[in-house]
Amino acid sequence: MSQPTSLSSTAQPIRRFRLAARRLKIELHGRRWDRIPAMEVASLPAAQCADGFRHEALLYSGDEEFLAATVDFIQAGIELGEPVLVVVSAEKIGALRLELGPDASAVQFADMAGIGRNPARIIPAWREFVDWGPAAGRTRRGVGEPIWQGRSEIELIECQRHEALLNIAFGGGTPWWLLCPYDTVALDEATVTEASRSHPLLLIDGVHREGLMGTHEELATAHLDAPLPELPGLSADLVYGSQDLRDVREYVAAHAIASGLSAVKAFDLLVAVSEVATNSVRHGGGSGALRVWHDHESVVCEFSDCGKVTDPLAGRRIPDVDAEGERGLWLANQLCDLVQLRVYDFGTVIRLHMRVGRGSSARR
Repeated sequence: MSQPTSLSSTAQPIRRFRLAARRLKIELHGRRWDRIPAMEVASLPAAQCADGFRHEALLYSGDEEFLAATVDFIQAGIELGEPVLVVVSAEKIGALRLELGPDASAVQFADMAGIGRNPARIIPAWREFVDWGPAAGRTRRGVGEPIWQGRSEIELIECQRHEALLNIAFGGGTPWWLLCPYDTVALDEATVTEASRSHPLLLIDGVHREGLMGTHEELATAHLDAPLPELPGLSADLVYGSQDLRDVREYVAAHAIASGLSAVKAFDLLVAVSEVATNSVRHGGGSGALRVWHDHESVVCEFSDCGKVTDPLAGRRIPDVDAEGERGLWLANQLCDLVQLRVYDFGTVIRLHMRVGRGSSARR
């Protein structure tokens, strides 16, 4: 793996001025950051730390604050003998290695652009880290930044759902601390405010404050019924049943070829399509409807059926080898660049995205 480039350690005065002004104005449901009372982290009720899982949003202002806060956090873990995994951009990995010096050898690093291009892959990656054999049962800590400037709108919603589901995935399990950085300069206020709803703790200017995290039910259903963008000019749906799965694959294959998908990506997409269509037949009322389209960025396959996905972690939990019905959505998440899952009154809609050009997918 090539060494990532380092961050710039300078900031223009006007940027600092705008940042300072913004910090004073950001509000959460009418509560300013500086009016949220500071607290000792250890004194928080257990519910606020999700029964041992400490999920905290770091609100930082530019590169210098990011490095200062994360380096302190990482070094504290090293001093305690805790395993540490950092999943951020390649650029920030390079900067952290420089700041940590020899201590960097005690830290695991991974590029979020690879692991988190499809946000549904991030929880399984953290699960592997938390359950890692040689350190099983030990406290540990991680740094993960799934949201950055440049994320598309549809990716952002999936990231926000991921952040909410982290509390369900790890609550009540192995105690560990996950710090999720949010750049208040680069991200809009709505995105930063949303972070307070999915994190029981906020770290602001070195002070721990209480977030506005919702109930278990609110976290489980966060963004699950969010509307999907309508795309005009699509061909009629292909309605399929148990005898039509070959037709589904051929229909998608024709679009994959026309879009210019590589042979490897086309194969991955067809595997995912076959799994999701089979799930529709088995668990969605015996049939489903498929729409496929492509543009200069992606091939998109939309499946809809009258079934209801009730497991909030569906597709984000590593399935058992013999588990029936759990592999389909898991494989789709592993193979596709983005998966959108929505549950509405009429049933379930799943959109599979595969990028046409070079970029993240399960394989190149």
